[in-house]
Amino acid sequence: MSNNNSQSIHLKKEILARIIEAFLSDNYEENTRLIPYDMRPKGAEVPYRCCIYKERAILKERVKAGLGFSLEEDDETKLLSDYAKEALEREKPDEHPLTVLDAACAGCVPSRIYVTDLCQGCVARPCQSACKFGAIEMVNGKSKIDGSKCKSCKMCMNACPYNAIVKLAVPCEDACPVGAIQKDSNGITRIDYEQCISCGKCVAACPFGAVNEKSQIIDILKHMKDDKKEVIAMFAPSIVGQLPGTIYQLKTAMEKAGFDRVYEVAQGADITTINEAKEFEERMEEGAPFMTTSCCAGYNQFIKKHLPELKEFESTTETPLYYTAELVKEKYPEAITVFISPCVAKRKESMDNPNVDYVMTYEELGALFIAKRIEIAECEESKFEVESSKQGRNFGNTTGVAEAVKSVAKNPEEVKPYIISGLTKDTVKELKKFTKDKSCPGCNLIEVMCCEGGCIGGNATINIPRVARKQLKTLLDESEDLKRND
Repeated sequence: MSNNNSQSIHLKKEILARIIEAFLSDNYEENTRLIPYDMRPKGAEVPYRCCIYKERAILKERVKAGLGFSLEEDDETKLLSDYAKEALEREKPDEHPLTVLDAACAGCVPSRIYVTDLCQGCVARPCQSACKFGAIEMVNGKSKIDGSKCKSCKMCMNACPYNAIVKLAVPCEDACPVGAIQKDSNGITRIDYEQCISCGKCVAACPFGAVNEKSQIIDILKHMKDDKKEVIAMFAPSIVGQLPGTIYQLKTAMEKAGFDRVYEVAQGADITTINEAKEFEERMEEGAPFMTTSCCAGYNQFIKKHLPELKEFESTTETPLYYTAELVKEKYPEAITVFISPCVAKRKESMDNPNVDYVMTYEELGALFIAKRIEIAECEESKFEVESSKQGRNFGNTTGVAEAVKSVAKNPEEVKPYIISGLTKDTVKELKKFTKDKSCPGCNLIEVMCCEGGCIGGNATINIPRVARKQLKTLLDESEDLKRND
């Protein structure tokens, strides 16, 4: 589920742009403190909340997240100017990339299966017959569900001929594939970081924008301003179509924005493709029933925390980011490396990789261009030192990884892909079944992406996937096929 085109993403981008503008100003700390008041001055329209004071309070929380701080246990008496100063003094980003704005959380009603007034109290009682747990009884001629017995299996929903039974969903809870989102005693969302795989689905799902990423934008800007070390950007393949202009114009725009060099992570994807194809062939020769791809950081966290039994089937090939960062650090060992990412999960992967210093999302990059008044489409094109292949540039699109591996396999017809486009409660069940049975009927290469449609539908993307794919297709048509030389 992508966050694009929602009001919450526009609000988030505005706040990030204002934080950047404050950093670039002559009085960073004071101008950061004034952001909520500049956005909602006295007498201004109050678009979202009951009054201007609550609007400002929530904006203050959003600014804290934009500065990179956790909000669950923050000091509400502390000024934003103090947080701004503290962000500059920070040595490294916080361990957990997500945080919840209590004031923005609507305290949604508990998720449950519910009988509406459309119930006709029909004689056949199909809902009662369908329920295996005895959770449905008739009260005053209408069906009623006993919540203590209900298992939320939805069998009664499917059986009702009047569609009178519905699921009352809490968007963030419903979107989480691993049950890491729960409500506390006050009805406010809480993230269980021991269970969380940092997929960011809750960020995209919450209609109130209550779940936020902790930005690393100040950390990155600090190094750009310091100018003692080169700051090198590495952007993910799925960035194509997210912003106006070509990737060659984007390269120029990023250099104008303060990056000393810009790399395509598609270059690392080419290395991943070759290595994963070789590993696949070796595993098949050894008699393995199937192999799963390893490029999605959220999926790798899922295996680690929730399905370690699947580890034996997971490819050990490193991700495109790993290989790209390795190349950059080999050439520029003292440089600060910044991955430009479509999702929050890559923040966790980067924390485990000494070759990646920071992560900037597409949303944050867009805010940087806004703050610095850079129009990508007006920039000249500049080429990369190494041009990536068609296959590497398609990694961010669902089926892209599997197709890339198949394209360079010695016997392509022996590669039989199975695509999981989006990690959900249902696809988690699929993976558990494959693991238990040690088989994936009719397939031997399982591509798993946490986000529907692949990284192009990541929670930090800023364009509609189908629109982005059109621009991606243009680039792919102009790109060369990957060659395997062994």
